[in-house]
Amino acid sequence: MNTQDTVEIIPFSSDLKEHVKILNIEWLQKYFRVEERDEVVLSNPQEEIIDKGGLIFYARYKGEIIGTVSLMKINDTTFELSKMAVSDKAQGLGVGNKLLEHCMTVAENNNIKKLFLYSNRILLPALHLYEKFGFIEVPLEDVSYERADIKMEKILS
Repeated sequence: MNTQDTVEIIPFSSDLKEHVKILNIEWLQKYFRVEERDEVVLSNPQEEIIDKGGLIFYARYKGEIIGTVSLMKINDTTFELSKMAVSDKAQGLGVGNKLLEHCMTVAENNNIKKLFLYSNRILLPALHLYEKFGFIEVPLEDVSYERADIKMEKILS
């Protein structure tokens, strides 16, 4: 099988930084709205995520970036799974699954003990995916995003 035909997960590079914004804005505009905080983080992924100790990954398929996800550092052992977006045209390729699998491996390899995420109850496929990976619902505190109505976390051993 040609590697071009498989979805590969690659790390952040500054020449690809626009894709974090493009993919997330496409997704946000479809389901919610782009909030001020989104604009800041998505326009400056290097400063807002990478330079603060976080990680960004991309899904590449047939030479094209079709998905992205971020692990935003809270402290040495806790990271927020964030800014996950997959292009509409890539639905059904298991991209979200591959991105999450990659995040789990990275978390284990980096001694991350807890991952958490914010989502919305209308996003059933996403919630099912998180549950499949062992995320469970936890109480939602005050959050900075109006679209967030559920918080989930996974404790890694």
